[in-house]
Amino acid sequence: MTNTSNCSLNDTILPFQLDHSDIRGRVARLDGVLNEILAQHNYPAVVEAMVAEATLLTALIGQSIDLRWKLSLQIRGDGPLRIIATDYFSPHQKGDPAKIRAYASFEAKQIGNAVPKPFSLIGKGFFAVLIDQGGGTEPYQGITPLAGGSLAACAETYFAQSEQLPTRFQLSMGQSVEAGETPKWRAGGVLLQHMPKASPHAKDSEQDAPMLAAGDLLMGEEEENWNRANILLDSVEQLELIGPHVSLETMLYRLFHEEAPRIHAFQRVRFGCTCSADKVRQTMSIYSTKDIAHMTDEKGQVTADCQFCGAHYMFDPATLGMDAKPAKQP
Repeated sequence: MTNTSNCSLNDTILPFQLDHSDIRGRVARLDGVLNEILAQHNYPAVVEAMVAEATLLTALIGQSIDLRWKLSLQIRGDGPLRIIATDYFSPHQKGDPAKIRAYASFEAKQIGNAVPKPFSLIGKGFFAVLIDQGGGTEPYQGITPLAGGSLAACAETYFAQSEQLPTRFQLSMGQSVEAGETPKWRAGGVLLQHMPKASPHAKDSEQDAPMLAAGDLLMGEEEENWNRANILLDSVEQLELIGPHVSLETMLYRLFHEEAPRIHAFQRVRFGCTCSADKVRQTMSIYSTKDIAHMTDEKGQVTADCQFCGAHYMFDPATLGMDAKPAKQP
């Protein structure tokens, strides 16, 4: 196994490939960034678990795509857990950390106490992957129904259906408690993808066609290689995924040493939010003076809160909307 770094640290994504199987992958561990995301809000434990799963999926998927700017996941349903949204921002320069953020919208009274199957809180809806490569490009969006009992299963269906890529996720997350400290979330996961001879990109399937799974995309030796790698992945232990006592390289070698694993340069990930007063003003630029008046509170201000980081903004209504005047400099 080619070793490029010691990735025993957390908040790290480590790309790898299995040379004997034409399979690439990512392994990730999150702790500090995950706790910073969750600390922005007062979520029930079941909502925290779903946000943790979505955040881990976002890290694994975002780092596997050649991004110039942003990948987003949006999970929307008709249940009490209405929305989970995440963003992965690619590094500006090589060696910089990627940035990630996430939030959830839910009906607290309907959530109640712990639910045996948190995924069921979302209800019926969709799982969407959005890729934005920045100015001058057209954003891509792929959507799949909410099904399979987990967000990971939805992501596997998305890749099979929209990208024609056999994909497998193995995730683990939970709260750890050390003596004298408050509980903290940790998450770890592995992504496997079988790379076709000619990799298609974002192929749209007919609306009425049956949903594809990984097994529908492979035949012969490729199918054997894929099945063998999945059997090896099934042997991973939940605590092994989460860490931190087993390094990422050690875990990968234990799982896949017969497949000639080769690792690449690791990617750090940090919490990051792109909200700003200027972006709020830009969002408000589509509203008329009358609309802005309806948004103005009794103190004569328009307020806005960032759903991701909780930043609170206050504006003079005259500086907002289609007829905005320049804001006074402090």
